[in-house]
Amino acid sequence: MDGVIAQAAIAAVITAAGSSSRMGKGIKKEYRPLGAGINDADRRPLTVLGAAVSAFAANPRIGIIVITIPTSAESAETEARAALPMSLLMTGNKPRILFVPGGSTRRASVHQALALLSAYNPDYVLIHDGGRPWVDGLLIERIIDALLRNPAVVPLLPLTETPKEFDEAGFVIRHLRRASVGTAQTPQGFAFPEILRAHGLAAERERREYYEYTDDAEVWGEFIGPVATVEGSVKNKKITFPDDLEKNMPQK
Repeated sequence: MDGVIAQAAIAAVITAAGSSSRMGKGIKKEYRPLGAGINDADRRPLTVLGAAVSAFAANPRIGIIVITIPTSAESAETEARAALPMSLLMTGNKPRILFVPGGSTRRASVHQALALLSAYNPDYVLIHDGGRPWVDGLLIERIIDALLRNPAVVPLLPLTETPKEFDEAGFVIRHLRRASVGTAQTPQGFAFPEILRAHGLAAERERREYYEYTDDAEVWGEFIGPVATVEGSVKNKKITFPDDLEKNMPQK
């Protein structure tokens, strides 16, 4: 149907395979409780990962969600399941929740998830960081709607301070214009066949030389073509350090 993306045509990938090394010792950041007093029906506290996955599961146009998990422990899937609301894991529910062991980098983990999704033949995929629990339904809808017009979409926030590019010695080498520079967020949306092919080409480059991609938009931009932008969300913070949980908690 013109102008409409059916539920089965859209998948989501939530990345949660990292080690959370910058959070220090303790619980993996995606599995940490997000706030007191917010509980699932079975009394599980809402976790960072649970909040992120729930935002995508609430969108009726998303038919399947793949979560990348660490490869270091046999209990990885059990731990990931324990971090999700029970209501998302009930048999027969939509969207369907799947788990896949990640790779040695975020890009490799996403590639693993895309390879798994290829058996389900989605038309589009949204790729989101599991450490961004405050993603909201409006942003997800903006990305999906933009995919009707563009095969690759990334949400951006404008900069509030003037950016400078500097060299290894710490000297400024380029004075960038704030009006034409922004910070990228997730979810990033893509036409599925093309982003899967792009990740395959990125993996080949990584085998030939040392290179690490910053996000999926860079992978698309190198091997496929231009990436469109939509407005990001100031609430859509990423948790990286321990105090990010409290410092970035949106005010009611």
